Amino acid sequence: MTAQRPLRVLLADAAPMQRSGLRAILTAAGGPVEIVAAGETGDGGEAVDLARRLLPDVLIADFDLPRVDGLGVARAVAQSGLPVRVLLLTEHGTDEDVLAAITAGAAGFLLKNAPAEELVAAVRAVAAGGAVIAPPVLAHILVRVAEALPAPETTAAGKLDTLTEREREVLIHVARGHSNAEIAAALQVSETTIKTHVGHVLTKLRLRDRTQAVVLAYETGLVKPGA
Repeated sequence: MTAQRPLRVLLADAAPMQRSGLRAILTAAGGPVEIVAAGETGDGGEAVDLARRLLPDVLIADFDLPRVDGLGVARAVAQSGLPVRVLLLTEHGTDEDVLAAITAGAAGFLLKNAPAEELVAAVRAVAAGGAVIAPPVLAHILVRVAEALPAPETTAAGKLDTLTEREREVLIHVARGHSNAEIAAALQVSETTIKTHVGHVLTKLRLRDRTQAVVLAYETGLVKPGA
């Protein structure tokens, strides 16, 4: 049986000790797929260059990087169309930071004080095409989004009319943070089929990635906070 390819991660943080800690946590993680450090840097501009050159599965970037900050890194990677998923780390996690991260194209947003197992799970989820937002800030983000929106039945909900029932079902799973493999198991279909459904959802709704799909699912009321 052929061994699975290691999951390659690029680390970008201005503090060498922080990078060392991240590397130690990730490379020591168990699981069926090994996580390896593809490279590291303390500079945002170099992080973008390394992402283009090394094409890691996930780029973990600190919000406060010199030269180009974490948001700028996420934006540059997203706009370049690289097959690289960006997970942003921050010490604060304000609502504004999370919304800015989503807008910039980041696939994940995590607090620096998150437990090691949460970091590892986030990296694996983001690499698998999922979206991750730090649990302590997700609840207020959803409430804030809901309060700022007009009534779903008269506006955003209409955006979902183009989806088939199965595509709506897949979108609900995506909004709940499930990976393609988990959705495939729940719906008893192949992972390839789920990837196709997710692609159709993004195309029909004109969304850039799964993170935007999660936001739209809550905006439209398709998924309720805590449900």
